[in-house]
Amino acid sequence: MIFEAKRKRANMPPKVSVQIVTYNSSHDIASCLEAVIHQTHPVDEIFVVDNASADHTVGVVEAFLSKHKSQIRLVQNERNTGFAPAHNQGIRLSKSDYVLVLNPDVVLAPDYIKQLVEMMERNPTIGSATGMLVFQDNEEIIDSTGLVMNRIWRAFDRGAGEPRQQWSASGEVFGVSGAAAIYSRIMIDDISIQGQFFDEDFFAYKEDVDVAWRAGLLGWKAYYCAEALGIHKRGWKKGQRGARPLFIRQRSFINRYKMIYKNLSGAGWVRNLPQLLAYEISVHGYMLLREPKVLGAWVDFWRQRPNLKAKRRELKEKVLNKSKDKATEASK
Repeated sequence: MIFEAKRKRANMPPKVSVQIVTYNSSHDIASCLEAVIHQTHPVDEIFVVDNASADHTVGVVEAFLSKHKSQIRLVQNERNTGFAPAHNQGIRLSKSDYVLVLNPDVVLAPDYIKQLVEMMERNPTIGSATGMLVFQDNEEIIDSTGLVMNRIWRAFDRGAGEPRQQWSASGEVFGVSGAAAIYSRIMIDDISIQGQFFDEDFFAYKEDVDVAWRAGLLGWKAYYCAEALGIHKRGWKKGQRGARPLFIRQRSFINRYKMIYKNLSGAGWVRNLPQLLAYEISVHGYMLLREPKVLGAWVDFWRQRPNLKAKRRELKEKVLNKSKDKATEASK
């Protein structure tokens, strides 16, 4: 916070770091890095955290390193630690004012970072932001304009599959997709639980929704900027569920319940109980008949429950302390 004040007094541009987690991403990473390097807002550092790729990903990144040694840093993990832990590695290594979390299959327009940072600088209550993400194979169709959550705590990419001209208005959203999300350092520090920004118990999938929910509970806003454009290849699309490895299907399924357990409090959920029960009976019935092995993920939930409970308790304390701070400020 002190550094932030000094930077603004000195009229210095905010520092931005970009971090990309790769896993067998050799077909995409070159285009992704090229677009990051040519951003109109200066990028202080680019962290590529490789999760033990078995293809030529590391070789492609090393070719960029030879030309941009001062800007790119390659971190090679000995095993696939998962999306959430690997991005936390990058967050801990970076010291920037803003952190752009980026998928290797996303190509950003040159002013993507500039548009988001300028908007966030104008409104410090915004802790996360995203631009308009469109599909690579049809740039007129929306991939994501942020995240929405329904009344039974299912999250979706806002506008997915719809024409891009319908989403030309910028505005506040529930959260932002981790495919191309920028987060302020102040918010990262404020909402981290057990020193983790992304919950490492998630491995991958819905960790961005969990962050969005937690940030909202702690008073942070998320914003969609329609003028910032990103093109997303998206490795998994609708209709391809059966092709996903069992481990990934299990994580995608169970992480919703981990998120609900940690973030939902009070008795407000009771009014949505009929809808919730109908959905849960339906989805568990389907899994029992069609994908029974996915239900084995509940073993993981109960194994991790003590730690999830500790995280839930820490979050509740943060929310309570923030409420007390607001009350104190209001009474002055």
